[in-house]
Amino acid sequence: MLSSQSKLTSDRKSLLKCFALLDKPQRAMLLAFAEFLVARNEALPASSQAVERTPVLPKKIARPRKETVIGAIKRLSETYYMLDRSELLTEASSLMSAHIMHGREAVEVIDDLEALFATYYQQHQSDSTP
Repeated sequence: MLSSQSKLTSDRKSLLKCFALLDKPQRAMLLAFAEFLVARNEALPASSQAVERTPVLPKKIARPRKETVIGAIKRLSETYYMLDRSELLTEASSLMSAHIMHGREAVEVIDDLEALFATYYQQHQSDSTP
């Protein structure tokens, strides 16, 4: 029987090696970013079918007092469920990078994320109007 280490691909081995070299806060940031990427991947449309353009209202989900950037992206994705997230999440990932890689405050990034999602919603609404 093969050991679990020998079953790992070179990418996974490299990732584990990098992870081991990081301190605890950096590991937490790496995990947060990985979770963000997974959420982004799950949010992309499964097919290239046309997005329904029927005007719909966003869900009302209150912003928690203490919220992470990843939590905000999940909340806003659920709030604005009607949006095509492929372009939106590209911009959201840039904001996420500003937080993780450059130390930008989470509150500021979340404010920008809310504005970004609202802008895309307004565009969606104007595109849906005949």
